[in-house]
Amino acid sequence: MNIVAQIESELGKPQGTLPHLNVGDDVEIDYLIREGEKERIQTFKGLILTIQGRGIRKTMVVRRIVQGEGVERTFPLHSPRVHDIRVTKRGRVRRSRLYYMRDRVGKSTRTKERLGDKVRNEREAEKARRAEAAAAAKAAEAASAGDE
Repeated sequence: MNIVAQIESELGKPQGTLPHLNVGDDVEIDYLIREGEKERIQTFKGLILTIQGRGIRKTMVVRRIVQGEGVERTFPLHSPRVHDIRVTKRGRVRRSRLYYMRDRVGKSTRTKERLGDKVRNEREAEKARRAEAAAAAKAAEAASAGDE
């Protein structure tokens, strides 16, 4: 493994902690903000316009409307300041860059929802939870059998 890949694997977030993100998804991002000496978590809700880079350099641009004015912000996904990312709606779009949304106003800014993917991901998450619970029960059973 080369040095850059090794450093990226050490510094990046562990695989599985980030949700599967696509352009067009509505997300809520909990971002750590420092105000003077205090730190707090602020939620940024918006639409993913682009996803760029790969590995530890992966970033996404999220857009939302605040008091009638469009606000875009770039978030590095592997940053320690990005506390949590939640997908609220899976969007069905046909482009990899949604820059045309900048010119849209009102109802035309909405994207269609991708329903099947949402259900499948929930099923896979439920399967993973069940498998994890079964593995924990098996480990507890083995530990109690070893004590006797």
